[in-house]
Amino acid sequence: MNEADQGLHFPDGPRAELDDALSDLMSAAQRVLATQGRLRSLLGATQAIVEQTDLPQILRRIVEVGTELVGARYGALGVVSPDGHLEQFIHVGMPAGVAESIGHLPEGHGLLGALIQDPRPIRLEHLGCDSRSSGFPLGHPEMESFLGVPVRVRGEVFGNIYVTEGASGTFGEDDQELLIALAATAGIVIDNARLLEETRRRQRWSVAAAEITAILVAEDSVDSLGSLAERVVSLAEADLVAVVLPASPGALIVDTARGILAPDVTGRIFSAEGSVTGRAMESGQPVLADTGGNSLTDMTPPFPLGPCMAIPLIASGQSHGVLAIARASGRRAFTPSDMDMATDFAGQASLAMALAQGRTARLRLTLLEERGRIARDLHDHVIQRLFSAGLALQSLGSTMRDHTMRSRIDDTVKALDDSIGEIRTAIFALVSPRSSDHTSVRHRIIDVISEVSPLFNAPPRVKFTGPIDLLVSDELADDLVAVVREALTNVGKHAHASETLVSVAATDEDVVVDVIDDGVGVSGGHRTSGIGNLRTRAQHWGGEFTVRAREGGGTALRWKALITDEHEVAK
Repeated sequence: MNEADQGLHFPDGPRAELDDALSDLMSAAQRVLATQGRLRSLLGATQAIVEQTDLPQILRRIVEVGTELVGARYGALGVVSPDGHLEQFIHVGMPAGVAESIGHLPEGHGLLGALIQDPRPIRLEHLGCDSRSSGFPLGHPEMESFLGVPVRVRGEVFGNIYVTEGASGTFGEDDQELLIALAATAGIVIDNARLLEETRRRQRWSVAAAEITAILVAEDSVDSLGSLAERVVSLAEADLVAVVLPASPGALIVDTARGILAPDVTGRIFSAEGSVTGRAMESGQPVLADTGGNSLTDMTPPFPLGPCMAIPLIASGQSHGVLAIARASGRRAFTPSDMDMATDFAGQASLAMALAQGRTARLRLTLLEERGRIARDLHDHVIQRLFSAGLALQSLGSTMRDHTMRSRIDDTVKALDDSIGEIRTAIFALVSPRSSDHTSVRHRIIDVISEVSPLFNAPPRVKFTGPIDLLVSDELADDLVAVVREALTNVGKHAHASETLVSVAATDEDVVVDVIDDGVGVSGGHRTSGIGNLRTRAQHWGGEFTVRAREGGGTALRWKALITDEHEVAK
């Protein structure tokens, strides 16, 4: 047997070394392959979150791919609010029924709070052994291994990614590095999504501002402030948007309100001192209250609200009102960007309101001028001619011996006098009050007649006799106006009259209101409504009240009150 047939043999020592080298090479190759696989997973995860543009979808996708990337059973992403607490908590892996049974979401205590206060990675093999752990609420699944890393956006901590229960029992250094890399990519994606969303929101605010401007300056605009508030509710995702106006020195009133909380505040009057809206009104600068539990106003009973913004509505350099925007307690706070967009919107709306008010003032001035011209023509021409005709007829009647003709002429003269009185009343109605602080009694009665006119087929006529505004006190005027309103309301609802006359006469001793109609009379069925109230008011002033059926149909109502000092005895 020659040497070639005996085969190739290695000594035992070198052979063992070769086996070890081959084994190490295989292990290294497997690690390279595993690393390459995890890098591919990282690239896939990065692509998965980059493809999203909607921020809520991005946040949930980050949690999902992060959990898959490190082989975790549970994952979550907590968004940190400006005050350092958890504002949002998106979780995956936990069954829905379990999440509902636990109740409220984490608030940022224990390990989660530690990661918020010191945003550096935390990796634990046994979660419960760490002194910072605060345990789990009742019904929460048991968790051992834990890994959390911060997510930064423009150098600021946006939130944190948490994963628990690794597939191999614990999380390694490679898992931590992969999650950190994913968090870095997530920060960029979140930043881009926020910028895109802010751009879209600014576009929506701009479009809304143009629409509201068109509404405010439109000649036929109805409830323009309500339209403005409704648009802001949707744009700001608010629960309450209110237009607050000055009511009196030191007080404000909620003139217009929209949103789910609007019914509780509409029409409320409150003190400006110490309120968010009062600060905005006084300073002329927007006020942002970004912590939960703030009150929009200093109301009684208290009306607590969550985050809110108060933006002054400025025209001609002065604050004429405040646009108050609020969310319910517990909702996320408004950002400075939110306030900037709302302030720009309010500025354009204020300009449009000022233009609309200017247009209205010009139209009102034109109307007043025209009404004044008509009143002058009636006084200088029509009344003078009627008065002259009355004097001529009266002079002619005095020369007649025929009693029938003289009586007819006297009736005609009386009709002319009545017409002159009615024209003077019309002139008075055409001329606006000289003082806006104190409305005359006659103007108040005319306003009441205009108010109840829709109840009538033909508007009631009114006649004034005597110096009513000079003799009637403010307190008596209130009762006088209330009597006219009550009487006309009864006539309008129940009398079915085609003609109604209101006569108000004042002397040094008393004031008398007569309301005469040609309707169905006191037997109409429901004419007693309010009668007791009218009688009580008359007795209060030492006067009297009567209501009777007229011959030929209709009703005559008379209300009388003393205006001398003697009525004090009756009071």
